[in-house]
Order: sequence, then structure tokens, then C-alpha cells
Amino acid sequence: MAVMDEFQLHQPVPYNLHVDDDLLSTTKQKLRLARYPKELEDLDEEDWSHGSKVTEVKRLAEYWENGFDWRAQEAIINSTFKQYKVLVDIPSYGPQLIHFAHHPSSSPTATPLLFVGGWPGSFIEAQKLIQPLTDPPSTSDPAFHFIVASLPGFGPGDAPTKSPFGPLLAAHAFKILMVDTLGYKKFVTQGGDFGSLVTRNMAMLYPQHVRACHFNLMFCGPPPVYKNPLVFGRLVLSRFLYSSKEQQALVEAQAFYKSKIGYVQIQSTRPQTLGFGLGDSPVGLLGWFLEKYHDWMDLTHYKPSDDEILTFVMMHWMQGATPGLRYYKALAEEKGKIAGLKSFQTYCSTPTGYSQFPGEGISLPLDWITACTNLCWTKEHDRGGHFAAVEQPELLVQDLREWFGGETVRQAVA
Repeated sequence: MAVMDEFQLHQPVPYNLHVDDDLLSTTKQKLRLARYPKELEDLDEEDWSHGSKVTEVKRLAEYWENGFDWRAQEAIINSTFKQYKVLVDIPSYGPQLIHFAHHPSSSPTATPLLFVGGWPGSFIEAQKLIQPLTDPPSTSDPAFHFIVASLPGFGPGDAPTKSPFGPLLAAHAFKILMVDTLGYKKFVTQGGDFGSLVTRNMAMLYPQHVRACHFNLMFCGPPPVYKNPLVFGRLVLSRFLYSSKEQQALVEAQAFYKSKIGYVQIQSTRPQTLGFGLGDSPVGLLGWFLEKYHDWMDLTHYKPSDDEILTFVMMHWMQGATPGLRYYKALAEEKGKIAGLKSFQTYCSTPTGYSQFPGEGISLPLDWITACTNLCWTKEHDRGGHFAAVEQPELLVQDLREWFGGETVRQAVA
């Protein structure tokens, strides 16, 4: 990672991603020496109920060792993203290096748009969005100055050295990036996973700058009865008042929290202990991530390539995995009424758009969302999952054009 002394405050420095040869060599050695568990005999090939399938992890690990060309993927990333690093001074925290990509549009009416991804993704989630958003095919389509910010500790984003560093501090850092470094006084945001928490915090802390938001994942629960008795009452009588689709969404959310939430519990309590294993074993990290890609993607409509999966894993392997895991503990420890998940318990008046993708693990009734959010636009899709920008970039781009190109947002950013 970069040496902080080499940077001046708010002065971006061009950057190209480069992983040391020593790490690549060591990775191959570790892959060659890996030990695998034995699969249970009574589990069929499609049964992932115990976690990642041994045969699939082993197949990908062998390809990682013998066929995967990281340098080729690195070259694609560097040719696709105009990357920079910049030093920012975060209130109550101090100096922190921020990695970002900045793609200005040639359109004189372009709107600045900040994209923030989440775990176990990284800034490369936005790869398929750059060209259509900055250079739309028609002059009638809105254009955007597209900025992709890496969460510190994700990919080439220098890891924080003090705790807790989570979505709240990232929100402060990215406001400094957008306003004080790049000079965008008014802008819009897009986020999923941790990106939704970061950009929601930004909207609540800096509404004069964040003029509209778009999410593909919302974390709010039902409002308490004293805040919104009608919405709460509808939940109590959901068997009669919810649509069949809403009832099914609740069933799926309950199943998610029952059988797939263990990673949150350990990462939000003992991330460093977990990091010894995931940060030292490439096979361990691959297995940990592969389960998430399998469970969270809509694999019926999109199947990631082996190169794509391993490139995603490399974004966290290059820093030993632990920095990304620590965000969950930081999220649990953040204080304040708009910190962490509490930001979805406090009403946000910033105009918001929301896209629902069926493969997302958690889809919420819209009245839960409208109880805590100024929801002005929504679209429900029939395909796509947690990584919308990767799985269905055309749908996400069209949603961003429709929502941010509408009169509500145009007036807000004028």
C-alpha cells in the first residue's frame, strides 16, 4: 500500500493497481499445499446447505494455481478505471488515504454520481457501468460524471489503522472526496450492501451536497408501533393484508436470518480471529466468498466466469482479507442516531430511488421503506441478485437514467 507521507491533502495522485510478484508466488505455493475437507456422501451436487462445495472450490483453486492470469486481469482493471489515491483528513479520525476512480463525462449537463460497493465486492463491481453512464447512446439520456470510491481496506484502498472504521467514517471521507477534492458541490449516489449504508449516512449528514440517492438494497425493519401504527398493524395482519409476493419475501428473509447470517455474527464480533485463516489461506478465502456468490447471485440469469470470481477474491486477498471483515465490527460499534443500521431507523428526507432484484437475500415491503425514506421512485425486476452492477448492468443503468434523469432529481441538483 501507499506511504501516506508521499501525499498532500486533497491532491489526487494517479494510480495503477499492481500486486507484488512475491505475493503472487506465495499464493501459488499456498494453493499447491492446500488441504481440503471431504464432502458428505449424502449431499448431492446442488446441495450447498453445508457451505461451499468441495469439488467447486478445489476446481477453482487448481485453476487459480495453474491457469488464472492475474496480470491480464490487472491490466484490464487499469485500462478500464482511471484510478487515483488522495489523502483526506476525516473529522474525529485523522488522515486516511482514499482510492477512487474518476470518469468525467464530456456532456456539459452531466450529473456527478458516486458509486459505492460492498463486501465481498469492491470497486470493480462498477466496471460495466462506466461507459454507458458517462457516454450514453442518445442525447436524450442523462450523462454522469462517474466516481467509484473504494472502501478503505477493500481492493487497493489502504486499510484503516485505527478502529472502528465503518460506514459512518467512510461517509465523512467520501464527502471530502466529492466536495473538497473533486469540487462537486451537489451530486447523487448509488449503493448496495455497505454502499447503501455509506451513501445513506452521507445523505443524512450532508443533504446540501447529496441531492438524491439510489439503492439496490435496503436494511430497514418494520417501524415500531408508536412511530407508524398502520404499517406495524399491517405486518401483524400480514397473513391477510400482504400480497403473496410480500409474504414470500418475508419467508425468504426469515430463512436468510436463520441459516445464512452466521458470517455477520462472527465478522461483527471477532473479525481478526477469522482473518488469520482467511488472510493466510487463499483456499479458505475462496471458499468463504464462493458461498456468498452462489447464494447471493441470480445464477439462473447470470453465471460469473472463473476469471471473474478469482478477480473478485483477489481484491480482498491482496490485503489479507481482515480489513474488509473489520467493517462488520465497526458497523456494530458505531455510535449515534444515524450511525450504522440506525441510519435506517431515522427518517431520511433525501429523494430516493430503489431497485428490487429478485436474487437479493432480503427484499422488504415498500411500506417499511417509505416509513423511513423519502421514496420517490421504485422498480421491481424479474432477474438479478445482490451484485446488480455485475449481474444486470443494463437494468441498473436504465434505472439510474430513469430516476436521476427525472424532474425531481434535475431540480435537486440544479
